Amino acid sequence: MNRRERVPSVRVNERIRAREIRVIDDEGTQLGIMTPQKGCEIARGKGLDLVEVAPQATPPVCRIINFGKYQYEQKKKQKEAKAKQTVITVKEIKFRPGTDDHDYNFKKNHAAKILLDGDKVKATVHFRGREITHRELGNALLVRLETDLADAGAVEVRPKMEGMNMFIILAPKKKSNN
Repeated sequence: MNRRERVPSVRVNERIRAREIRVIDDEGTQLGIMTPQKGCEIARGKGLDLVEVAPQATPPVCRIINFGKYQYEQKKKQKEAKAKQTVITVKEIKFRPGTDDHDYNFKKNHAAKILLDGDKVKATVHFRGREITHRELGNALLVRLETDLADAGAVEVRPKMEGMNMFIILAPKKKSNN
């Protein structure tokens, strides 16, 4: 996390703008509803900060805690959540209606490798000029690719026309934990 990234704006001590707040002390017991000034006095008496933790509640909920430690824990939670995310990218492989067998096999093998790496594949057949009248050639090519890659991936979007292109999207198969 770089210096400019921060925990979402949290109101602390005198920055709390609500007229009355619900205060929870450092041991987790509720002190009741009071003004922010009284809550700040109690927090300062313990050498801690008054932090607004639930601003959407009515009245807003504030805790008496060490603000530095609170910020550290929030950043740590964000970092853990980011580490658990999986990013799936879509990689495109282009064909033409008259693609030869060798070129087809080369691109098919490349698509299989991409699927095994965990990324999605968008296979596109681009038609030029009068080739558009032979859509069945593009459809046959994509259906052939779908059957050839059945063991590596599953179809997410069936063959579809979009302008002068026909495409299919294949997603990697889920790995079973056996």
